[in-house]
Amino acid sequence: MVSESFLLETSEDRNLSIYYAPVEYFNEHATVLIVGITPGINQMKKAYASVLNNKDRLKNNEQLLHEAKKASSYEGTMRKNLIHMLDELELQRYLGLSSSAELFTAANHFVHTTGILPYPVFYKGKNFTGSTPAILKNKMLKRYVMECFVSNLSRLNNPLVIPLGVNVSNVLRHLLKSGLFNATHILTGFPHPSGANGHRHKQFANHKERMRKEIADYFQK
Repeated sequence: MVSESFLLETSEDRNLSIYYAPVEYFNEHATVLIVGITPGINQMKKAYASVLNNKDRLKNNEQLLHEAKKASSYEGTMRKNLIHMLDELELQRYLGLSSSAELFTAANHFVHTTGILPYPVFYKGKNFTGSTPAILKNKMLKRYVMECFVSNLSRLNNPLVIPLGVNVSNVLRHLLKSGLFNATHILTGFPHPSGANGHRHKQFANHKERMRKEIADYFQK
């Protein structure tokens, strides 16, 4: 159960709820931008636990938020699956790393991770999957995309964009067509790394060689 003291907003029908979590650290120097749907309950817990564990050691709020972001981003099985796929695409080689796992530790300066909905969103009390309701067709969710996600994009210098799953890709495609998002390299076809996504292996295999080439093209620009 999430404390109501962290509640930011609920939809008119009360099916959707958005909560604050300390995940707003922003790496404007990132080479790679990884975009998920929204932090889930496990990521939310990890972020708060990190702040509590580090509040006496780190007095600077930005450092606290940075550690919370590193600790919580795609935490658990999702991170393991994500790292495996990124390594299969040889992203680590272009960044001079032994594994993409380092993006969440010592090489975190290369990456910015976020959600198309940057704060935790729940639908009927469960993690929001991005499908129901459709993000851009819901007034409240669309506002958070525009006010939180889009407003920060100008701070980045044309990173390699990796959208996790079809729902994120669809939102980014809309933003591109609307002129709200300028990116020359978006790695479409990358599956959402959730263990609940039973189609991720097939989807990854179908797009693997093309995505490898697109990564190579980005770093050879």
